Amino acid sequence: MPVFCTGCERPLHGATLARGYPWGLLIYCLFTPTMTALFLTPYRSFCYMARDFFRLSVALWIGCSLLLGGSLAYAQSNPGPQLGLARTQLTVGMHRLDVQLAQTPEQRQTGLMWRKDMPVHEGMLFVFEQATTQCFWMRNTLIPLTAAFVEDDGTIVNLADMQPQSDDSHCSSKPVRFVLEMNQGWFAKRQIKPGAKLGGAVFSKRPS
Repeated sequence: MPVFCTGCERPLHGATLARGYPWGLLIYCLFTPTMTALFLTPYRSFCYMARDFFRLSVALWIGCSLLLGGSLAYAQSNPGPQLGLARTQLTVGMHRLDVQLAQTPEQRQTGLMWRKDMPVHEGMLFVFEQATTQCFWMRNTLIPLTAAFVEDDGTIVNLADMQPQSDDSHCSSKPVRFVLEMNQGWFAKRQIKPGAKLGGAVFSKRPS
């Protein structure tokens, strides 16, 4: 069956076009479906297969690109929990705590974000350079916490229960340099209230 084209002096047969213009045949098949119907059955089948393969390849390429981009964005937005920070020992009454120290702006900003659990007698002590009203929220924090706002001598000023994934602000009732985060309810279960005093080497250091 001949294929006619505008401006051609003679018809082009499918076999001739396939031998002499293979890429032209493929392009016509891919982008001009109406041309596909003009070829003989063997060439039409080839066109359909080539077109479907091309479309599948493009779809897979787009899908992989979107998946990779989403994974990279998620990895950048979710750097993971801080597990390698320096630690110190604190005491309160008969209880001993093993706490991480968040001492730099970057460490304090991340805090306990992304942690899925925390041992009962562990926590994180935030150490600031200057005493000021400290306010905390729970964005990207997955476990409920209680924050103890602590004076330089270790005295607890006030306590605040904080819910996971909340942007509600919880602030100290007076300027402080230390904030201790523990699993929610840790202080209440041990009858530790504002006015109780924490012990530890960190509270004997003077701010530089």
